[in-house]
This record gives sequence, C-alpha cells and structure tokens, in this order.
Amino acid sequence: MTTKPKAAGLSAAEKAGLLRRLSDRRAVGDRSAPKAHIAAASMLEELNSIAEYEQLRLVRAAGDMLGISNPYFRVHDGIAGPETSIGGQSFINFSSYNYLGLNGHPEVSAAAKAAIDRYGTSVSASRLVSGEREIHRELERRLAAVHGAEDCVSFVSGHATNVTVIGHLLDKGDLILHDALSHNSAVQGAQLSGAHRVSFPHNDAGAAKRLLAEHRRRHRRVLVVIEGHYSMDGDIPDLPAFTEIVRQEQAWLLVDEAHSLGVLGRRGHGLAEHFGMGPDAADLWMGTLSKTLAGCGGYIAGRKELIEYLKLSAPGFVYSVGMSPPVAAAAIAALDIMAREPERVGRLQAMSRLFLEKAKQAGLDTGSSEGFGIVPIITGSSIAAARLSDALFKRGINVQPILYPAVPEQAARLRFFLSCEHTPGQIEAAVGFLAEESARLQGQSLDLAALAGRLKS
Repeated sequence: MTTKPKAAGLSAAEKAGLLRRLSDRRAVGDRSAPKAHIAAASMLEELNSIAEYEQLRLVRAAGDMLGISNPYFRVHDGIAGPETSIGGQSFINFSSYNYLGLNGHPEVSAAAKAAIDRYGTSVSASRLVSGEREIHRELERRLAAVHGAEDCVSFVSGHATNVTVIGHLLDKGDLILHDALSHNSAVQGAQLSGAHRVSFPHNDAGAAKRLLAEHRRRHRRVLVVIEGHYSMDGDIPDLPAFTEIVRQEQAWLLVDEAHSLGVLGRRGHGLAEHFGMGPDAADLWMGTLSKTLAGCGGYIAGRKELIEYLKLSAPGFVYSVGMSPPVAAAAIAALDIMAREPERVGRLQAMSRLFLEKAKQAGLDTGSSEGFGIVPIITGSSIAAARLSDALFKRGINVQPILYPAVPEQAARLRFFLSCEHTPGQIEAAVGFLAEESARLQGQSLDLAALAGRLKS
C-alpha cells in the first residue's frame, strides 16, 4: 500500500498547533513528526519539505511579528568577558564560557603571539605526517597532569573529539550507555560507531546500573558516557556511583569534562577532584580547550596505551591537520594561570552560588542547577524564553534563549554562564531585571489564534 506524500509546509491548523506548543509550559515537543519526501526536488524544495525547517522558519516569522529581535549571531565588538560590547553598546554578559576570565588575559595573548612568531599560524599537515610540534606534546603533558593520567591526545575540535573517539573505539556488537542529556557530540559518536545505544534517565545512577546489568552479557565492549558538568542544566553526576557500576560490570567510563575543567574542584581539575577521586575513576577523560582554556579543540586523557592507539588510528586525529600553534600556546598559558591562581576557581564558584541563591529567592525556576558555573532559568516555552531574552537585552543583559528542539519545549530556558570576573553588583542587577521582566511578560496575554492567522501563507 502506498500513501500520497504530504505537501510541503504546514497547514493553518498545524501552525496554530505549533504556536500552542511554543507557548504552553505544559506542552511536550513532538520530535517524531514524519518528514515529507519529494522525488527529484531542488535543494530549496527539499528544505521546505522538512518539518523541522518549516518549524524554524515559522518560529522566526513569529518572532518578527512579536517584535523579538533575533538573539543569534549577534556581532560582538571585542572580547566577551563579564561585559561585552555589541553594536557599540555595553552589556553585562552571561553568554560566554570564559569561566576563569582567561580569554584576553595578557599572558595568554602574549603566548599565542609568540607561538605565531615561532611556528606560524598552522602546522600545515596532520601530526602523523609532518605536523608534529613540541608545543603539542607540552600541551598534552600538561593536560594529562591535570587529570593525573598517563598521557593525552589533543584534537582540533571538541565536538569532533567525542564523535571520532566514541565512533572509533566502539563497533557493532558493543554497547554505549549514556545519560539522556548527553551532548550531541557523544550521541553522534555513538551513532557513528554502530554500537547498540541505550540512554538512562538524567543523572540516575540506579537506572544506569539496572540497564547495564540487563544488557551487559549480550555485548562485547561497553562504554558508559557521562558529563562532569551538564551544560544545559548546571548539575553534576555522582561519579563514585558510576565508577562502581562500570567496575562491577567490566565496562569503560568516559567523563566529558568540557564544562567542568576550571569549574569543579578546589583547583579546577574537574569532577574527580570535586569528589576526591583519582584518575582511575574513569577510563577516558574528555575535555575541551574552548571554555576555561581560552582556545579551541578537544582532548582525551587516559592510559598511555589508549592514547598511542588513538594517535595511530582515530580518524579525527590521523586525517586532520594538527592543532594551530597559537591555540595550543594559549591553552598552556591558561593552564599556567589556573595553577598559579586557584582563587579564580573559588571566585567563579562563589559568584555562581550567589546567582543561584538570588534567582531562587526571586521565585525563578533554576531547574537542577547546583550553582557551579551554569544556571538555567526555565521559562516553559520557546516564545516565553525568546521574549524574556529580548526584554533583558533591551535592559543591557546579554543572555541567550535555549529553544526547542535543542531542549524539550516545556524545558525552554535562558542559560546563564557565570565567570570569576562577574561582580556581586552585576549579578544582583541581572537577577533583578530578570525577575521584573519575567513578571511583566507573564502578565501580558498573547493571542495565538490571531498570530497563527497572520502567519497563514
């Protein structure tokens, strides 16, 4: 039996339904809508036939009609620290991963410039062929030391690190068990591997243990993936529990420290330091250079045999150019400052706790954030998040909305990244404006039917 393909675009009723989902805190985003397929169509026609693309177009149109400026791709005039300049106007900034304030630090910038003078801006080859430089090994030795690991390998992209390493280490017949809120890079890597993939409820070690016991005997190798500090929610996992689980079932554990390096622990050494555990708490310590370390790229730290194997066989390393020298030099300098000035980590944690406490006192929904560096404000709908972000921008606060489908519709939010360079005054002002604008917008009704009619094509 064949069915006639659905025409491209959404009907008026579908558009009204989408708008309801984008505005109703109780609604649940539907990710299962079928995609239309049109034979021999042009690229534009194919795009227009994709339901997700139509939804994005519709959300953009709705924002225009509501007078909400596009919050994405805003051009910053310079370094985005606790304050930033956009279009010549100053904003208190909560949209950068510059946790320890090291991006733009004179010492970091000087190191990058010196590396350019010595090595140039590129090594112009994969490291396996002729792109190896001493600065690469120095960075990897320093990162391994932070985690107490035997060795480390760096990659030119944080996202690609998870994709290529997970995709390479696991295969058909293996199992990947990951947190339901794992980053897209880990999920993409799992899909690439061809391994059987199972997710467990967020931060639920008990559920992970039951699922692992249920599936373990049917698979050869098993990898459990968690994050040290979840970037959407600002909470952390119970590392001792996960370590015990994988050891009992002879599985591997990968901890993604992208948002926990420089954030957790007294010295900023991450999740293991936070719990007082050693390097053997996990088998693979993954991290990025683009947050605390003021660079760009990713790395894996672990046993020397594992690192040697990845250097000789991981596609994202073997077939990619080596890391740019100024990026590696900037990260090394950032590690130097982090080691010399651990008080930066303490200030970050103090400012984060202050923001979380003030937001809770104001009656705002901060989800499961534990106040280490990331605090979400849950709005319950994408339109509410976009309107609130826009209102704050007009009052000098730069914070990005996180909309469906990046998160489920009812979990749409604003996401505040804190820095050790934020001041109590900036935090109190931001939370005050946040509470005022949230209350004001909640008191305004929105005629969704009229809006849907205006969007009707």
